[in-house]
Amino acid sequence: MNIFVAKLNYQTDEDQLRSLFEGYGDVSSVKIVFDREQGRSKGFGFVEMPDDEQGNDAIRNLNDTEFDGRTIVVKKANPKPDNGGGFQQRRRY
Repeated sequence: MNIFVAKLNYQTDEDQLRSLFEGYGDVSSVKIVFDREQGRSKGFGFVEMPDDEQGNDAIRNLNDTEFDGRTIVVKKANPKPDNGGGFQQRRRY
């Protein structure tokens, strides 16, 4: 299960986030999203948990709770839309 975590403290690192979620089960991966230009956290990230039951338990227990000085939002991540992405050339007739 892919879990979206928002309103993170900008100083929170991936190890801290992993530790929080490991209290609810196995964690496959943790990714905090960073701004390329500023090099700082954007305040959100994703946690992958292989067991859906453990993932749902983490969501229920962690959503709207305080973590690292902030009240975080935790919910199931929406799948990335498959709109083809990339450059598409327009055809002129």
